[in-house]
Amino acid sequence: MLLLALDTATPAVTVALHDGADVVASSSQVDARRHGELLLPAVDRLLAEAGLRLDAVTGIVVGVGPGPYTGLRVGLMTADTFGLALGVPVHGLCTLDGLAYAADLSVPFVVATDARRKEVYWARYTDSRTRVGDPAVDRPADIADQVAGLPAVGAGALLYPDTFPDVHAPEHVSAAALASLAAERLAAGEELPEPRPLYLRRPDAQVPKNYKVVTPK
Repeated sequence: MLLLALDTATPAVTVALHDGADVVASSSQVDARRHGELLLPAVDRLLAEAGLRLDAVTGIVVGVGPGPYTGLRVGLMTADTFGLALGVPVHGLCTLDGLAYAADLSVPFVVATDARRKEVYWARYTDSRTRVGDPAVDRPADIADQVAGLPAVGAGALLYPDTFPDVHAPEHVSAAALASLAAERLAAGEELPEPRPLYLRRPDAQVPKNYKVVTPK
């Protein structure tokens, strides 16, 4: 097994290789505006550092968000393209689950990433491997009662200390954690989700109202 994992659902552009037992190599760069520019060079660099060719990959793991539309689609489209070109399966994992797994907490906690618009993408966990319910997007003040007293993980939690006063690492998701979680679940015989995006809301870019369509005569 050789899994290529990647995630662009947060400001982190993160890539990793996992051989089924351990992370072979990993790379993360935080730049919210350069997902498309940084992702493919990171994959090439990682393969070169590991002394491997792309055709050695037997499966793709991609973070499906939740995340902003523009960044998230970079990772998903790249994963789909690799899967088609190599003829290998493409597995999706919730980006928040990757953050939870990396936190390695054994008590109930919450993961929150920055959703912009003064909101967070968030989910609750009973431990680092078990999510409670589906991810959601909300203003921190509106969920204060639901997360009160819980440790928090993620960059979204750092932005709102009034709601999340007890924040733990990591700040951003890593593909190494996604790859390790995927390898663990695959080894247990679990079926991983399809690589379908979790947008949770409409994209920031909208067609203007009263848009005038011009057609050729």
